[in-house]
Amino acid sequence: MTTPAQKRLLPTSTAGSLPKPSWLAQPETLWSPWKLQDDELIAGKQDALRIALQEQQQTGIDIVSDGEQTRQHFVTTFIEHLSGVDFEKRKTVRIRNRYDASVPTVVGPVSRQKPVFVDDVKFLRQQTNQPIKWALPGPMTMIDTLYDDHYQSREKLAWEFAKILNQEAKELEAAGVDIIQFDEPAFNVFFDDVNDWGIACLERAIEGLKCETAVHICYGYGIKANTDWKKTLGSEWRQYEEAFPKLQQSNIDIISLECHNSQVPIELLELIRGKKVMVGAIDVASETIETPEEVAQTLRQALQFVDADKLYPCTNCGMAPLPRHIARGKLNALSAGAQIVRQELCS
Repeated sequence: MTTPAQKRLLPTSTAGSLPKPSWLAQPETLWSPWKLQDDELIAGKQDALRIALQEQQQTGIDIVSDGEQTRQHFVTTFIEHLSGVDFEKRKTVRIRNRYDASVPTVVGPVSRQKPVFVDDVKFLRQQTNQPIKWALPGPMTMIDTLYDDHYQSREKLAWEFAKILNQEAKELEAAGVDIIQFDEPAFNVFFDDVNDWGIACLERAIEGLKCETAVHICYGYGIKANTDWKKTLGSEWRQYEEAFPKLQQSNIDIISLECHNSQVPIELLELIRGKKVMVGAIDVASETIETPEEVAQTLRQALQFVDADKLYPCTNCGMAPLPRHIARGKLNALSAGAQIVRQELCS
C-alpha cells in the first residue's frame, strides 16, 4: 500500500481541509451549507475532491488527502451518520472553553449503521497512486462538539466513539488509506482528561490497524474565537507539554502539531523524540503567504529535535477559511521550503 513518495525524505502533507470551490459552498466560511442537493451534490463533491487533489499534486504535496471537500465540518459530518444523536434537538454549549455553538444532542446509545467516508476514499484512491492521509475526528473532540443527554459522562461517550471510529478506520484502511489521522484539538485544552483517558481512547480507536496512524493537535483554525484565545496564552504556549510525554509512550505513529508563527517553544519536540512528527510550517491564521525560506527555517529548527527521516513538513491546521489562491500559494511555499532543506540534508 505504501508508495515511493512516502519513502521520500521530508514528505509534505496538509493537516486537513482545503478551501471549497464557490459553486459547492460559501468560500472562506466554516460550516458553510451546501449549494447543491441530492445527485448534484454527490457529483459536486467528487468534482471538488478532484480539484483539491490536483491542487496538491500541482503544488508538490507528497501525501495527499481529499481536502475535506466532502464534509461540511471536520467533526459533525461524521456524527451526522451515527444513530443516537438528534440534530433537531440542539443545545448551546461552550466549545473547547472558547466559544458557544448550537450543537446536536446525544439522546440514546451511539452506533454506526454504515461506513461514512469509505466511498469517498475509494473514489480518491482511483484518482491517484500517491499515499493518502485521511482525517477523522478524535473521540475527545467529538464529545466536545455535542450535548450529552444520555451517557452523562464525557469518558463513557468518548469510549463509545472510540469503538465506532475503530470500525470506520479499519474500513478506510481496507479501501486504501495509508495514514489515518485523528484530529484532537481538545488535547490542548482538557489536560487531565487527556492523560486520564483521552490517549487510551485514541489507542482504542487505532486498535488492530496496520496502516500508519497520526494525531493532529493544534490551536485551531484561523477564526476569531481561536485567534482571540491565542492572545491570552502569553509569550510561550506550553500546552503540548501536558500530553506529549504520554503520547510519546503511545502506539500512535505520527504526531501532527503547530509550529510556524506560534509561540510554541520548539524544544518541546524533544518530549516526542522517536515519533514521526508532522511539523506545521504554514500559518493558517494569516493570509500572508510564507516564503520558502521561512518554511525552511521552521523545518531547520524542528530538525534539532526530530530525526530527518521522521520529519513530515505540514500545515498548522486546515485551510478551509482561506481564499483558494492564498491556500495554493501556501502549499507551493511548503513544497519549496521542504525542497530547500532536503537539498541541505543531502549535500
